[in-house]
Amino acid sequence: MTEARIRLLIVDDHELIRRGMRMVLDAEDDMQVVGEAVSGAEAVHMAADLRPDVILMDIRMPEMDGIEATRRIVRGTPSSRVLVLTTFDLDEYAFGSLRAGASGFLLKNTPPGQLTTAIRAIAAGDALVSPRVTRSMLDLFATRLPRESETVDPRLGVLTEREREVFLAIAKGYNNTEISKSLFVSESTVKTHVGRILLKLDLRDRVQAVILAYEAGVV
Repeated sequence: MTEARIRLLIVDDHELIRRGMRMVLDAEDDMQVVGEAVSGAEAVHMAADLRPDVILMDIRMPEMDGIEATRRIVRGTPSSRVLVLTTFDLDEYAFGSLRAGASGFLLKNTPPGQLTTAIRAIAAGDALVSPRVTRSMLDLFATRLPRESETVDPRLGVLTEREREVFLAIAKGYNNTEISKSLFVSESTVKTHVGRILLKLDLRDRVQAVILAYEAGVV
């Protein structure tokens, strides 16, 4: 029995870009493009109707931009995850989309192989952000880190000591394998901790955990 393919919705107001993406993605055995939207507003409606696994979202579009569309989709169709793809390498777009609930942010010139890898990771419940954006997040929040005398963010008080260690590792960009090696626990244990952390902190995925970590000044 073959595994179910990853169902994709492409959102972009340029037909050539949509067509190019569809050619690349439909060529993958484990992926299927189930729809195309030309605006953020259309994307919101199609997401609710089609329930795709991953939505490839442009930023600058008519009627409703990709950030607002992402915010509405995350709220209305939480089973669908959003991967933002844009030609504009601007921090406000990256941070805006991640805060809206996107599970990833990449530039449209990302090689096809990296794009399909990112889609698979996000469909599996992980998150992915381009290295440059990660570096910008570090630079942005570095100026807001609390002094040692300041108290720990109260939002993190619900975590156990071990969960705080895992949370810190997530904020540093470690994957489950790296966390298991650094903390000398099994990957299944790490996965359990990650799930509990996201549940306790009411976070959608690891990207949201990273944002919270830097806002709270724990890194």
